[in-house]
This record gives sequence, structure tokens and C-alpha cells, in this order.
Amino acid sequence: MTDCLFCKIAAGEIPAAKVYEDDEVLAFKDIAPKAPVHVLIIPKKHLASIAEAAPEDAALLGKMQLLARKLAEDLGIAAGGFRVVTNSGPNSGQEVAHLHYHLLGGEQLGDIV
Repeated sequence: MTDCLFCKIAAGEIPAAKVYEDDEVLAFKDIAPKAPVHVLIIPKKHLASIAEAAPEDAALLGKMQLLARKLAEDLGIAAGGFRVVTNSGPNSGQEVAHLHYHLLGGEQLGDIV
């Protein structure tokens, strides 16, 4: 999708502070962090949200979940705890229509999930 911000980041057309990249997924620092560690994990395949995921995306979604755990370890937030959040659709607060997980940690996080 050519007008998708995250597709452009994944394609290298827009710079990002990358923390991980392979053929299927990309993780980069959020430009408006809500915690000391705030990383976005996206699939390079365009999916508007988790609501658009299909059974054939199961391995990709699992890979993203396991990457969140690995990055939490690599970024030093695993021991103290971390949060992984995804929003789906405008009523959830999703701002970019491309599936993404927020990995947050590095401090006591509030009650909002």
C-alpha cells in the first residue's frame, strides 16, 4: 500500500530508528514514546489491523509476539515487566492503519491497557 506510513518505513522510504529487521518484520522506536522503552513491531506485509489477519498469518503473528519478548530482553526491560499492546480500528485509538504492536517498559506502567 503506497500511502501507508508504516509500509513506507518498512520499504526504507522514510527513516526510522530501527532496533530489529528481517524479511518479514521490522521494529523501530516510536517517535512519541509513552514509556522509556517504546518500540513498534510491524509486519512488512500490509495488514490494516489485527482484525484483518487471517489463519495464514498465524506464523507471522507468532513471530511478532516472540520478537516482543526477545526485544524486551535485549532492551533490558524483561525482568521488570513490559507491555505489548495492539489497537484495532478507530474506536480503539489506532492512528496508523497498519498492524503494529507497541512494546512498552522501563518504568511502572499505568492501569490503561
